[in-house]
Amino acid sequence: MIHPADLRAKAEDLAGPLPPLLAAAEHLASTVLLGEHGRRRPGLGDEFWQYRPAMPGDEARMVDWRRSARSDTHFVREKEWQAAQSVVIWTDRAQSMRFASSDGLPTKSMAARVLALAAAVLLIRGGERVGLTDAGLPPRSGELQLLRLAQVLAEEDETADYGAPTTKGLVSHSRAVFLSDFLGDLEPVEAALTQAADRGVKGALMQILDPVEEAFPFDGRTIFESVGGTISHETRRARDLKDRYLERLAERKDRLQSLARLTGWQYDCHHTDRSASAALLWLYQALERVH
Repeated sequence: MIHPADLRAKAEDLAGPLPPLLAAAEHLASTVLLGEHGRRRPGLGDEFWQYRPAMPGDEARMVDWRRSARSDTHFVREKEWQAAQSVVIWTDRAQSMRFASSDGLPTKSMAARVLALAAAVLLIRGGERVGLTDAGLPPRSGELQLLRLAQVLAEEDETADYGAPTTKGLVSHSRAVFLSDFLGDLEPVEAALTQAADRGVKGALMQILDPVEEAFPFDGRTIFESVGGTISHETRRARDLKDRYLERLAERKDRLQSLARLTGWQYDCHHTDRSASAALLWLYQALERVH
């Protein structure tokens, strides 16, 4: 298991060149420009917005006991600004993400987790609240939350070959980030984006690929095997598969872009041999565009 402090240090280094003031200034500008008109949009005031079921990690003082007494479920009273300033992140922990084509490159999983935590550093320092979708970690602010995020993101507990995003823990009218290679079945991705859109959640899809997965530089006899070892294919003429593979990869990217466009999300593809700083900057700007 990766030590949380090591992951945190990598994320801090990546986030360092991007000024926290940028996040605070852009958020303040959007609040001032729209808040004066009293539009019923989450994040523009201190008014009550909605009740949501309490999640693991919510503090007892956040529970609205009067509302909760009318049912068997505990409810949290959420305000407009809390919803708008919330970002929930899902990082794919499936075994396919553990691939790296060379020792000099990070695994896709490491790239995703460092980007996720670096984004959390920027957002939290800019006054946002950040949480994780599938870890019982609702959006919160503060340095302590960064430590919680680092601890959870450092864990490796997924055994499936390919992952699928979950909408568990998404806050209505908030923003979200999904980081994955998206090489598995895309139907769960479509379902998650549709559910998110139904809740008024918009966000960013970042597909993370190793350069070998993009270039397909194979020739002659080759055995292709999933990281988990459950899928295997042997061919004597790997080069003959290249055109079909690249065509299917392009179709997959097009489908992800179409899904993002239809649901109001942003899409980008990051390669693990490219600048992580550029990917982080795109991610931050994408979240600002869907605010």
